[in-house]
Amino acid sequence: MAPGIVRNAQTPRIPALIPSRCPDPASSSRPAAPPPPGVHTQPCSCSRSFALFLPVVAFLVALHQNKQLIGDRGLLPCRAYLESVRRYFRGRGGWEAVSYAPTVLWLLDWSHMNANLDALALLGLGVSSFVLVTGCANVVLMATLWVLYMSLVNVGQIWYSFGWESQLLETGFLGIFLCPLWTLSRLPTGTPPSQIVLWGFRWLIFRIMLGAGLIKIRGDRCWRELTCMDFHYETQPVPNPMAYLLHQSPWWAHRFETLSNHFLELVVPFFIFLGRRLCILHGALQILFQVVLVISGNLSFLNWLTMVPSVACFDDATLGFLFPSGPGGLKDRVRKMQEEVAQGARPTLRYGCVVRQAVHVALGILVAWLSVPVVLNLLSPTQVMNTSFNSLRIVNTYGAFGSITKERTEVILQGTASPNASAPDAVWEDYGFKCKPGDPGRRPCLISPYHYRLDWLMWFAAFQTYEHNEWIIHLAGKLLANDREALSLLAFNPFKDRAPPRWVRGEHYRYKFSRLGGRHAAAGRWWVRKRIGPYFPPLSLRDLEGYFRSRDWPLPELE
Repeated sequence: MAPGIVRNAQTPRIPALIPSRCPDPASSSRPAAPPPPGVHTQPCSCSRSFALFLPVVAFLVALHQNKQLIGDRGLLPCRAYLESVRRYFRGRGGWEAVSYAPTVLWLLDWSHMNANLDALALLGLGVSSFVLVTGCANVVLMATLWVLYMSLVNVGQIWYSFGWESQLLETGFLGIFLCPLWTLSRLPTGTPPSQIVLWGFRWLIFRIMLGAGLIKIRGDRCWRELTCMDFHYETQPVPNPMAYLLHQSPWWAHRFETLSNHFLELVVPFFIFLGRRLCILHGALQILFQVVLVISGNLSFLNWLTMVPSVACFDDATLGFLFPSGPGGLKDRVRKMQEEVAQGARPTLRYGCVVRQAVHVALGILVAWLSVPVVLNLLSPTQVMNTSFNSLRIVNTYGAFGSITKERTEVILQGTASPNASAPDAVWEDYGFKCKPGDPGRRPCLISPYHYRLDWLMWFAAFQTYEHNEWIIHLAGKLLANDREALSLLAFNPFKDRAPPRWVRGEHYRYKFSRLGGRHAAAGRWWVRKRIGPYFPPLSLRDLEGYFRSRDWPLPELE
């Protein structure tokens, strides 16, 4: 699909909810007619939907977790990251460093990075909460949200490396052009959204779904053999209670799930181009699909966010039930406006409308240009997923679960107060995380659309080595000091109100869901686990002093 104005000649013209006050210049030579469906209620719907994820999830997660992850004493301090970027580009101008990692933090004092991170998160939370509660938005507010979140993503390093971060930024960028420049109104009465913007959203959902489908077919053979769902519920990053039940389904149900997934991701996306009815069907199917995914696992706000561009597949006739129809209500006002148009009242072409249309055309050209490497990636047999080809992340590649792990392994962090870590009588006690599996008797959590970044990274670390995840050694050092900030990321500290452990180690375990109705389930265990071996050896603060200094990490202070 090429972004831009796409108009289906067979699409019936249905009266829209609000007539255009900023007409299409191409229509100035013909009699006024009701605008095409789907161009008036969607700004409110999309803006509200998009705003939901910012205050409740994205900026809230940032406020709660950024200091511990990328703050002054975080696991991967963003100040050290920015300094490394500046050193790398030294001699080639400051602009290159800024363009490599665009963030307003370049303009702030780095001596109090925790305060900077909190300020960005609080400002974003405040602005997006206003948009959510009032339903009012303009270009200034939406652009502010986009800049604030981009500023966090570009210094978040591995903690912000997930595909939904880029998807949130791309969605937010398009959302800017759905709103009036200055005015705050629930619905646009003067300048309806451009077809270019609406097709930008459709182009986004098309790439999201098709990219996810292609990466599966080209990736793990279990997707071609229809067996991936035999493993997915058990091995996904953060399972929920429903995943436990779905995992117990018979084999034929898992085959049906896999086939349905292929149909929804490889066939349904093309419905967008096949006329109004199939376009609406596409939107409905994709939203239903995302609801099923929300029910079956904790995938952060990814699925909630994916519903937003799907709204662009609907038109006013489809979304009209969302708006009041009584006397003086929206539909009543619309009827009066349409009567005026029918009687010959014609909107005037204002200067602001011309500027806005020029901006939309420029947006279409920009999206088309930035889509070239994205399309080439989709067509490539070596397709990569969740990749950005520009630092502003305006147009990106997407995909999910191109490969499926066939068994679940977990890193369990343990501490001991024993002076001798190798003593046979040393008692090792488990730390508990907020959501990731640990205690076999703990029920899987239900947190979507919220997101614990550390728990997700622990899932990746479990099928890698600690040498590839230096932050986990940094975390171990903080646990040795009972560091308050680091412990706030965990659910259970066995050394609470006690002296900190003398040693911390990582153990590698294999986890499987208990069988429904089996003896482990009867004993209250959701998981059955078996030790594989050590993940990293016992470490003390003294062991880590040189390691911390070599990385310019502050030494943990005993609390």
